[in-house]
Amino acid sequence: MKTYYSAFLKIFIPFSILLFAIQYLLLNFLFETDLFYPVWAIFLFHILSTLINFSILLWVHENFQDKTGFAFMGLGLVKMLAAVIFLLPLLLSGISSVFLNILAFFIPYFLFLGFETFYAVKLINTK
Repeated sequence: MKTYYSAFLKIFIPFSILLFAIQYLLLNFLFETDLFYPVWAIFLFHILSTLINFSILLWVHENFQDKTGFAFMGLGLVKMLAAVIFLLPLLLSGISSVFLNILAFFIPYFLFLGFETFYAVKLINTK
């Protein structure tokens, strides 16, 4: 499983850096807007949650191979709950640009979720 994790990281790290650079450049130079959370905080949340979820998923697959799909679904639910808790101060702040802040969070959220799903399906399909 360590080789699978290292193969995951070889793609995940450049993917994360590229997404961070694109969002940072768009928000700071094209749109020139201030967000409630800085871009680095949003990406720190996404990167850590994806790494934690995938590490747990690998552990479950190694120890309880038939439960990997259930673990992926449960971890996805926990990740969504963590996202809501992360965004709660923004939602309660009363700032005027809530929609832009939500987009700045959820566009990378779904890209990271798609990345995680792709590798989880590959993991589930291994024998």
